[in-house]
Amino acid sequence: MLKIGEFSRLSQTPVSTLRYYDDIGLLKPVSVDGFTGYRYYSADQLPTLNRITELKDLGLSLAEIVQLTGNGAGMAELRGALERQRAESVRVIETEHSRLQRLEAWLEKITRDTTMDTYEVSIKQVKPQLAVCLRRVVPTYHSEGELWQELCGFLTGVPDVRYAGPAMTLCYDGEYKEKDVDIEIAMPLAAPVPEHGDIRVRTVPGHDQVASVLHKGPFDTIHNAYAFMLQWLDRNHYRMAGPDRVVYLNMSENPAPEDILQEMQLPVTRN
Repeated sequence: MLKIGEFSRLSQTPVSTLRYYDDIGLLKPVSVDGFTGYRYYSADQLPTLNRITELKDLGLSLAEIVQLTGNGAGMAELRGALERQRAESVRVIETEHSRLQRLEAWLEKITRDTTMDTYEVSIKQVKPQLAVCLRRVVPTYHSEGELWQELCGFLTGVPDVRYAGPAMTLCYDGEYKEKDVDIEIAMPLAAPVPEHGDIRVRTVPGHDQVASVLHKGPFDTIHNAYAFMLQWLDRNHYRMAGPDRVVYLNMSENPAPEDILQEMQLPVTRN
């Protein structure tokens, strides 16, 4: 038999931990001296202690391990406990992955905020443009992709379509909305095409004055350009005078997200 100190060295487990395992009934010594209270262990208990350590490292609680290593616990109970722990580990990983993504987004935001003065706003005229359009109230802004799938799917079946410029999106809500957003997508045309359902051909109005700013980066980062634009309008005594537009300048090149070039256009008038 081994004294508790000797067993501690062999198992690389602190004496305090062995005493605690004894107190909760997880690993009892093979004998206890009735006069001195000294605990004695057997080398045969090392595999049991190793199993306890492994289960603890897998995330199981000591209370669970007590049940799993006690009399009557079989492989079915062990499998069930491990499957529950696996599900919990997956949940934790997904939660931490989401947190990591938010951290990355904040770091990118800090970087963008420090370089926000690189945006340049210009005032220009935009001429009317014939376009094939699809306007609809959709659940969220992220639903815009479904409109593009519908419009592009229709246009692939139309022969000899002659485009006259980059695609654009017009937003008609006068405020930011989290749901039920009114947007219109448009493909400029050199000549009309047939209409179908909600897909219409119309002339998108021009404007004498639009504030324009270029933004390079993923779609979900254009809010930085909006923030800069609104600050610029306020400082220079302009106000919005129509639905804002986003023009996708290089989507035909299938750019990587960080290389997407968008032009934000806000029709404006002087205060």
